[in-house]
Amino acid sequence: MSREYPDYPRVGVEGRWSLPGGLVELGETSVAAARREVEEECGIKVRVVGLAGVVDRVTHDADGRVRYHWVLVDYLAFPESDDDTIMAGDDAAEVRWVPIDEVERLLTTDGLMDMIRRAAALAAGGAS
Repeated sequence: MSREYPDYPRVGVEGRWSLPGGLVELGETSVAAARREVEEECGIKVRVVGLAGVVDRVTHDADGRVRYHWVLVDYLAFPESDDDTIMAGDDAAEVRWVPIDEVERLLTTDGLMDMIRRAAALAAGGAS
């Protein structure tokens, strides 16, 4: 199935600087998909500790038809080991750690900074 003009929403992310992500496979939980995608795209295993947020991305064409419909589920996660060396997998153009206060300097997906703030609040023990 083409990702354009879908018959149903797909779960995944867009193509700018963003958090690791992708499609959930049939029979896979969203948490398992998050772990798998981080390992595939960044080369590290992570421990998922909480839900940071859910965002719907619906894009319409000039005729008003749904061109894309994504449901983005973001989790707070930490590397499982002290060696947090990352490397881009074959489905990521580049990967790097970026201090939170420098994220806004990058060309990012819409709403990324808001989601990072939610995750940071969750990590600090606050509400997301």
